[in-house]
Amino acid sequence: MPQHSADEHASDLADQLLRLTKRINHAHRQNFAPVGVTPAQARMLRTVSHSPQPPRMADLAERLGVVPRQVTSLIDALEERGLVRRSPDAANRRVTRIELTQGGSHALEELRQARRAAAQELLAPLTSAQRDELSSLLALLDGRGHSSA
Repeated sequence: MPQHSADEHASDLADQLLRLTKRINHAHRQNFAPVGVTPAQARMLRTVSHSPQPPRMADLAERLGVVPRQVTSLIDALEERGLVRRSPDAANRRVTRIELTQGGSHALEELRQARRAAAQELLAPLTSAQRDELSSLLALLDGRGHSSA
């Protein structure tokens, strides 16, 4: 059996990562569908919930690495579903902050459970040590160095 060159091996790894990414994205879409949100909306809900205080729209755009218009569209959709609300900033009336509603908190908990179930299914073939190693390797590829699992 011929040996792969380093370039071929890197290409094979990239293909594996792409296939895995597609599989993860498909699982996310399936798991988020019953909650009625898209993966982008779910990410927005998580970002709002992890903020120490209700974030401004500009804060959300920066944290998510998107343009403000995308944030506006996502917030509009989430607000329409009653998952977030816009509230005026007490110190500056020109600033609008985004808060999770009770419905948003409930949806976020459903999403967390769906993500945990999907992760368990995806990672089932791996031992705890293999999961730790995968986490470290992915953190390295993601540019964050060593991650604690």
